[in-house]
Amino acid sequence: MRFVIIGGDAAGMSAASRARRSDPELEITVLEQTQDVSYSA
Repeated sequence: MRFVIIGGDAAGMSAASRARRSDPELEITVLEQTQDVSYSA
């Protein structure tokens, strides 16, 4: 199964990490218009 997230801001990264926890085998793709994505140090 594939999971596509549009937007690499905090909400997009939160969705990606929650999806990964739910299904470690899930193929996750994040599409972001800029070169920067949100992250927590």
